[in-house]
Order: sequence, then structure tokens, then C-alpha cells
Amino acid sequence: MSDFLVVGIILGLPAGLAPGPVLALVITETLAHGLMAGVKVALAPLITDLPLIIATLFVAASLAEYSHLLGIISLTGGLFILYLGYQNIRFTGLRLSEAPRQPRSLLKGVVANILNPYPYLFWFGVGAPTMAKAIQVDVTAVLVFLGGFYTALVGSKVLVALAVDQSKAFLTGKTYIYTSRFLGLVLCLFALSLFRDGLKLLGFYP
Repeated sequence: MSDFLVVGIILGLPAGLAPGPVLALVITETLAHGLMAGVKVALAPLITDLPLIIATLFVAASLAEYSHLLGIISLTGGLFILYLGYQNIRFTGLRLSEAPRQPRSLLKGVVANILNPYPYLFWFGVGAPTMAKAIQVDVTAVLVFLGGFYTALVGSKVLVALAVDQSKAFLTGKTYIYTSRFLGLVLCLFALSLFRDGLKLLGFYP
């Protein structure tokens, strides 16, 4: 059971710290309107991802009997996670001037997350096979995975808002850069486990 908690945290933490539209809104809202505005935007995934999670649960339950299809999805998810890890490893810091300057609301944060393709790619490429494995253990394992993932995802964005509120230099400082790069390596290692699972489901790995 604890394995799924660890997997959720491993996937959620880099996703929360990786540059993207929602993180940009967290930063700009914090700079323009203070800490609580940034925190509100950080909560946007909790609103937008619920339909995706429900759809993924149905997909995961259906895929449990189709190992070859699940294997292909696992390999696809591995490629996506490997790409995210590569992006994190190449990360050199954020520039405040590149972030949108106009004020942003929670509603715009929700819209940005809905229009962001990454959540869809993640849940159907990575979330589906992961939750398919969790369902075979127990329904509680699914909840543990989701709890770990969203605690890390939202929590890391809240920490960024706190850091920005205290010091703008954090965004371009070495701590953030090296943390992002380290998490990129962790993602690459996790991608290898998805490749292994995919090959095993396809019958190419013992």
C-alpha cells in the first residue's frame, strides 16, 4: 500500500515544480496579489482533474483484462514521463519577465489547466496503468496513490508561492534549479519502471 503513496509523491512533486501554465499563474498571482492568490491558483488541479480521474478509473478497470493494450499504454506513459524528466534536467531557471503580467484569477487558473495537454497525457498514459495495478490490490490503494500525488502536486506549488512571496530570487536561484534537475532524474528512473511493466505486459520481459 505504501508503494502507491511513494509513486504518487514521486510523480506529483516534479509535476508541481515543473514550468507550465499553472505554475506561471501561481507566480504571477503571488507577485500581483499576494500569497493567498497564488495558493488559490495552486488548487486549480483539484477542480479540473476530477473528471479525468473518474474517466481514468473506468479505463483502468476495463484495461485490467487487456494486458497487451495496457502494456502499450504503459510504454507510451513511460515515453511521456521520460520527456518530462528530460525537460526538468535541462531546466535553467525561470525568468519573471516571461510570465504573464495581467492579473489572473482562480477561474483563469482552472481554464489554463483544462487547456493544458499534460494532465490528459498523464492520466491516460501514466495514471491508467498505475491505477490498474492499484485496483488489483485494493480500492484503498487507489486513494493512497491519489492522496500522495495531489498532496505533492498542490503542496509543491504552494511552496513555490511561499518562496516567491518571500524572495523573487528563488525562481532563478540554484536551489530551485538543482531540485528540478534532481526530480528530473527521478522521473527518468520511474519511466524505466513503466517501460519494464509495459514490456512485461506485452510478454517481452519475464
